[in-house]
Amino acid sequence: MMGEKILLALDFDHTLIDENSDLFVIRLAPNGELPQEIKGFYSDNGWIEYMGEIFKFLHVHGVKPDNFKECLSSIPLTLGMEELFAFIKESDKFETVIISDSNSIFIDTILEKFGLKDTVTQVFTNPAMFDQNGLLTIQYYHTQDWCSLSTVNLCKGHILQEFIKERKQKGVTFSTVIYIGDGSNDLCPGLSLSQQDYLCPRVGFSLWRKVNKLMKEDQTTKSLKARIYPWESGSDIVGLIKNISP
Repeated sequence: MMGEKILLALDFDHTLIDENSDLFVIRLAPNGELPQEIKGFYSDNGWIEYMGEIFKFLHVHGVKPDNFKECLSSIPLTLGMEELFAFIKESDKFETVIISDSNSIFIDTILEKFGLKDTVTQVFTNPAMFDQNGLLTIQYYHTQDWCSLSTVNLCKGHILQEFIKERKQKGVTFSTVIYIGDGSNDLCPGLSLSQQDYLCPRVGFSLWRKVNKLMKEDQTTKSLKARIYPWESGSDIVGLIKNISP
């Protein structure tokens, strides 16, 4: 066995970065506005289709791959995230994964811009690519029907637990899993955590509200087993790691 490590699992939008990258690129549209017929594609379960229509619209209006990368490169990391990544980079006892309903092009652009690629063990997200004409295309990460808390194209809890299982088969176990997120779809992985783990909801965001509500209603079933550690900046997570890491 290679010994126990600490696993950090992060969301991307409004967690690693301080924006929603999908909505951020809409500023590339003429006057930063989408036509009403594209807005009609939006639904909670049809986000990938919605983004596909946005990417087609931007392509028709002359938006090139470099325009996407330039736009995305102006998105800031969330406060304290550089400090967090600098801290975990100094030790080999951490593994870091990103689990996000964004897409591979957007995430790779940000990781490259901030020099974080070497610190991230693996990225789980919807695969994206520019086709031969420069149109950005996006696909489902997977198609799932087992989790009502998640979108059809991405169940974060399943992805997290599969990664932990695969690492265990390779001799790597985790003494603690720290899941850091902000959105409603981060509740599923939070519910998959054990008592030695931490669910870190960003204060003021939907995951934080859902966790607070669940904790009030959940006195009997105790479906949330992980310890709850609300955060406002990456520095808060550094503080948590220093407390639990020998």
